[in-house]
Amino acid sequence: MTAEEEKTIRLLETRTRQLILKFTQVKEDNEELLEELVKKDNELQEVKKQNKQLMTDLSNLKMAKMLEIGDNDLAAAKQRISRLVRDVDKCIALLKAMGPEA
Repeated sequence: MTAEEEKTIRLLETRTRQLILKFTQVKEDNEELLEELVKKDNELQEVKKQNKQLMTDLSNLKMAKMLEIGDNDLAAAKQRISRLVRDVDKCIALLKAMGPEA
């Protein structure tokens, strides 16, 4: 084997080792990124749950505020409650009309 061939083989071996090292590093980086992605996805799901709970709380707060009764607001509060009861009755009637397939 000539010196030129030996030099070419050593260069090939060196580059192969470099390529393996680079592959290993990229593989590790990929695993870290996948772990981070899973973590972020879990955080997103948690934030969605919190958002849903906050929206429910806001709706309940609005309802409570709407039903808040002061001495001067008794008549208006009765009207609001009557309107809410009518709305609920309408919803019940619609559900009954839809039948069991709903």
